[in-house]
Amino acid sequence: MLDIDSGTVCRVIERCREFHAKEGVTFPYDPEGTDADWARQVLADHEGDLTLQELQALIDDLEPDQQQNLVALMWLGRGDFDAEEWSDALEQARDQWNPRTAEYLIGTPLVADYLNAGLEAMGYSCSSDDWQ
Repeated sequence: MLDIDSGTVCRVIERCREFHAKEGVTFPYDPEGTDADWARQVLADHEGDLTLQELQALIDDLEPDQQQNLVALMWLGRGDFDAEEWSDALEQARDQWNPRTAEYLIGTPLVADYLNAGLEAMGYSCSSDDWQ
């Protein structure tokens, strides 16, 4: 069961798509996997971007439990967990929560697709007009 309104998730998905669709949004590639601050690099390159600022504010304004639901949904949509493991995903998101959730989510390539897939795996959809 989600502890975040599906409409809120859909707004985050929409804003993520808007930001990631912008020309020039790139994700550093490190074949060694040694760059722990890749998400911060992406965001630093777009510091004055109003779309990014709006998206960060949208996520930052959520309660920690709602942010944890977003992270767990992303993991679910990415295939790290399946719907039957929702409580495990949520528990792990709670254990790993920190105030940089917006950076983590926004800096994840395909985050909108992952959130959408996670939402659908939980039985919700952004395709209807009732969330807007």
